[in-house]
Order: sequence, then C-alpha cells, then structure tokens
Amino acid sequence: MELLIGLALLAALFCIRVVALASRRGTVVCCVRTGTGKWQSGVARYAGGELHWVPFAGIRLRPRHAIARRGLVVSRRRPLDAGEGPEGYWTVEAGTVSLAMSEDALTGFLAWLESAPPSAHLDAV
Repeated sequence: MELLIGLALLAALFCIRVVALASRRGTVVCCVRTGTGKWQSGVARYAGGELHWVPFAGIRLRPRHAIARRGLVVSRRRPLDAGEGPEGYWTVEAGTVSLAMSEDALTGFLAWLESAPPSAHLDAV
C-alpha cells in the first residue's frame, strides 16, 4: 500500500512539474537529441541570445542545454518520420544538437534566429 501511495505521489509531482514548465510564458514544448541518442522531451525558452532547454524529467529547473544564437547555423530541417519521434514535429539539426518541435514552434525558432542583429553572426577577433 505504501508503495502505491509513493508511486502516486511521484506521478503527481511529475505532472505538476510538466504543467509548471509548459505553462511558463515564452516556452514551447521541444525535444532535444545530441548526436545519435534518443529524443528527450522538455521545454525550450528564449532568453536573450540563447535558447534554454529544460527536461520534463528531473529535479532541477535549470536548463540542461543553453544553445547560443551567435554563430548557430541550421544545417538541415525536415519533418520527423513516422516512429522517429512525436507525430507532426519537425527536426532542426544544428551541429551536434537536433531539436524537434511543432511547425508553429519551428516558425518561431527560425524567426528568432533571423532576428539576430547583423553582428551576432560575427566572432570578434
């Protein structure tokens, strides 16, 4: 009985975390994959010149990935294949990181990239 209560409490805490993360202003549901690993679900939030990604599973509310807009180049974008990830999502590949998001979130991501000031793509020497 205690085990069931403990599992129910953990499930409730996980649901509260997911709702709290996803309901924050300026966040979008987004999956991340590094290299050829598995997709991890979480939320992405734009913070100045970075895209912060926080996983749904975990204790900390700090971003696990901070992807800088400066110098970021999208090498490829395509719809996810059936069984590859969430249905209707698109993947964007930028270096060793791949992001999967809805088409609306992808439009916002690309607009965020393009709205960078001209000097954001130059490295100071």
